[in-house]
Amino acid sequence: MAFELIKQKYTGSIRKVTLGLGDKAVTVGGRSAFPFYTFEGEMPHPPRVAMEIWDKDPSAEWSDAAKEPFQDVLADPVAWAKKCIDDYGAEIIVIQTKSADPNADNKPAQEVAAVVKKVVDSVDVPVVVWGTANHEKDTEVMRAVAEACAGKHLALSPVEEGDYKQIGAACLGYGHTVVASSPIDVNLAKQLNILLGNLGVKPENIIIDPTTGGLGYGLEYSYSVMERIMQAALTQQDEKLQQPMINNMGNEVWKSKEANLTADEAPDLGDPKKRGVMMEALTAVVLLLAGSDVLVMRHPDAVKLVKGFIAQMV
Repeated sequence: MAFELIKQKYTGSIRKVTLGLGDKAVTVGGRSAFPFYTFEGEMPHPPRVAMEIWDKDPSAEWSDAAKEPFQDVLADPVAWAKKCIDDYGAEIIVIQTKSADPNADNKPAQEVAAVVKKVVDSVDVPVVVWGTANHEKDTEVMRAVAEACAGKHLALSPVEEGDYKQIGAACLGYGHTVVASSPIDVNLAKQLNILLGNLGVKPENIIIDPTTGGLGYGLEYSYSVMERIMQAALTQQDEKLQQPMINNMGNEVWKSKEANLTADEAPDLGDPKKRGVMMEALTAVVLLLAGSDVLVMRHPDAVKLVKGFIAQMV
């Protein structure tokens, strides 16, 4: 008797969401099966790799391994973004607005928005702008960014329950996508999408940020919640959870102690560069299997490994 592969049919699918404009616009989502299960359904748009830049020089905070590929551009966000695109093949740029952090530089919103606009105007790939998760400051910054970059179809993040009305309205008014961020909980993710819908944000302009843990720092919890979101979307036809997902993971991985220990501090952990790269790549692969559509990564070597994995799987 010939072997017959048992296939599951899914009644739901993930919506398509397009980031950016023009020839370099990126469409994610559209899956009608679990990630890479192309024998059971369609996966018309493979996951995409975004690369992060900061709006300030991170030299004092980053390890030598993380700084090395960008040593000549860390103080210039525009040059940094171009290097990610031209040298490392970034399909999406994510601007981390670290300078706005009230507990650090606390730069004025208009000043932060001006830097973001310079980067946006200098690149032709989609741009995601990531805030500090401080509701008051993010509201100021994202409204200023939304206005300064009107019509550029950015994605603004994180949009949380505490600030969704203000930032969501700015996205509606100036033509941007919302990254709906909730604290690793299926019901909270669904509730935020409902609130955004009530505000008038269309589903094709929402991406879910389920909140991301790095390897060894809550990754299994993130995986579990993302998997449950995906199961609800595909098998239960939960329309409020049928959105693509994005993971701001590079930032999480590289701030961990293990990714920053030197060879002298941790001789048993091997080469610091390889260690950090592998931690980032492994985190990325796990998130891809959990259903991530956009990975926000940092190190070019990790990006290369993950792009190779995606190419083999699709």
